[in-house]
Amino acid sequence: MITHRVIPVLLLQDGALVKTHRFRQPTYVGDPINAIRIFNEKEVDELFLIDITASRENREPDYELIQDCASECFMPLGYGGGICDVAQATRLFDLGIEKVSLQTSLLQAPDLVSQIAEKYGNQAVVASVDIRRNWRGQIKLWSAKEQRPLRRDWKEHLRTVQTLGAGEILLNAVHRDGTGQGYDCTTISEAAQIVEIPIIALGGASNIQDFATAVGAGAAALGAGRMFVFEGPHQAVLISYPGYQELMEVLS
Repeated sequence: MITHRVIPVLLLQDGALVKTHRFRQPTYVGDPINAIRIFNEKEVDELFLIDITASRENREPDYELIQDCASECFMPLGYGGGICDVAQATRLFDLGIEKVSLQTSLLQAPDLVSQIAEKYGNQAVVASVDIRRNWRGQIKLWSAKEQRPLRRDWKEHLRTVQTLGAGEILLNAVHRDGTGQGYDCTTISEAAQIVEIPIIALGGASNIQDFATAVGAGAAALGAGRMFVFEGPHQAVLISYPGYQELMEVLS
């Protein structure tokens, strides 16, 4: 039995599937619907869609695209990007989204976590916490919308989102995004000692052994993007996902 979820995290920009490097330089990957169909065939545990420009552009989620994605998706589907109020979250749930991921709202209107959790349950809210290691090696809380580090202590932020009622934390190491350098297990370990809710590690995975390492550091689930959409030294686009037996060997 596989004990930890392995979650493809797909990034959206202007209706297309992209992959970033340290959340910059988006590279076109393809059509999200086609990717979802492939992941359906591979019996993926869970899937996340993150619109990386919705909050920066101060716009709502692309409900038409999300509806199309949800109608094709056979596995639990989470969505993040541009969610500013309960009404928007309700609309997403009505379209078939099972979890909403909040990042910018956590920084600007943190009570939204509590409002959604009270109405739909803690399991419906994922707190997306972006962190970035600076040139001094210090971990800083990162604003995806403003593309800059924040003064707020990242550890205190984790405690706050747990108190507000988030069911999980998507801990996104921006400095590892798209690098294939492995997860930042130091911060995963520190985070796991701070909060009791599950941590989904994200940023840096390049192979299934990285999953085992992150679990050893305290991750409850493993998110990845690059290793599921690129293949080989030339980074050719190829949608993939480890087989059940492969995952059993490292996550059972």
